[in-house]
Amino acid sequence: MKVKEIIDRVINRFGGIKFEQTCDMLINGSFDTEVTGVVTTFMATVDVIKQAIDCGANFIITHEPTYYTGMDNTEWIKDDPIYLEKKKILDEHGIAVWRFHDHMHAAPFDLIYEGFLNEIGWKDYLIKGLQFPHCYEIPEMSLKELSEFFKEKLEMDVIQIVGSPDTRCKRVGLLVGGGSLGLGVEEMPMILMKEQNLDVIICGDITEWTLCPYIRDAAALGMNKAMLVLGHERSEEAGMKHMAVWLEPMLEGTTVHFIDAKEPFIYL
Repeated sequence: MKVKEIIDRVINRFGGIKFEQTCDMLINGSFDTEVTGVVTTFMATVDVIKQAIDCGANFIITHEPTYYTGMDNTEWIKDDPIYLEKKKILDEHGIAVWRFHDHMHAAPFDLIYEGFLNEIGWKDYLIKGLQFPHCYEIPEMSLKELSEFFKEKLEMDVIQIVGSPDTRCKRVGLLVGGGSLGLGVEEMPMILMKEQNLDVIICGDITEWTLCPYIRDAAALGMNKAMLVLGHERSEEAGMKHMAVWLEPMLEGTTVHFIDAKEPFIYL
């Protein structure tokens, strides 16, 4: 199968949505490349690219940018040695890279959320009638217990929280990736917390002057409110992990590998 055929099958599976402008572009390589194997990943880092080469794959489907800006614009970086070396590795090994972001989030049920829910087993807890933002009623536990749950499920050593570890968590909001920044509506996470009477919001990215102080003030006033921060990568990677599961049967024998881009931070 060729790169273009795989891309078309993926997009058409979820309604063939057409965007006037999208970041879902072929970032490297040719649409006519004959695919020897596919890799799905949160981000096509150099480490991921090297692992793709080792497993014989020449087509990487990445959720997030390869070249450091939202639209993978390379004009500003064309003379940068990091860009040049990274592109050299891709070109020398004939690797195509396609970004699957906008179409992935625009599927009838957001495929990043679907993968995340498959990973943590919360589908039955989803509050009906709230397609997005997602809210859940889970078996009650403390914020500390909820943190330990995510550390195990997502292989995390450290989790940031705001609020008391003893906060009781039953009604939970989930805003993965950049969703917790408000998606252009800065006050959205706080409004969500109030309107849905949430005990805790699980976040990807955070802005330290919006939801974070809102939760701090609530906790200081004795209210049962908290926040748990997974980070962008840990909150979205599972979507790409589960993409490998549903993609491979569509490709008539072409092998699909998932490669975990891993949390970007090292904690000292």
